[in-house]
Amino acid sequence: MPIISFFFGIIIKMYFDDHNPPHFHAEYQGREGVFSVADGNLLEGDLPRKAVLIVSEWAIDHKSELLEDWDLAKTNRPLNRIQGADND
Repeated sequence: MPIISFFFGIIIKMYFDDHNPPHFHAEYQGREGVFSVADGNLLEGDLPRKAVLIVSEWAIDHKSELLEDWDLAKTNRPLNRIQGADND
């Protein structure tokens, strides 16, 4: 699963050829959450509240890039790196 972004210790990943709806995975301090690309909402997981807020806001700001990566992942093509919330 490729890492597409990293910020504030949060790792953002997306699986190749994953199931719908479009989503991505966030890992922070050994905990994981799955987020909707459509609205940035946490779908499942146990990330700390502060991390959820940061990731959700980042997802909304980068929705088009996340959708582009989702389309690439569905066809097993290399994914693009997306700028982090800390402007990395």
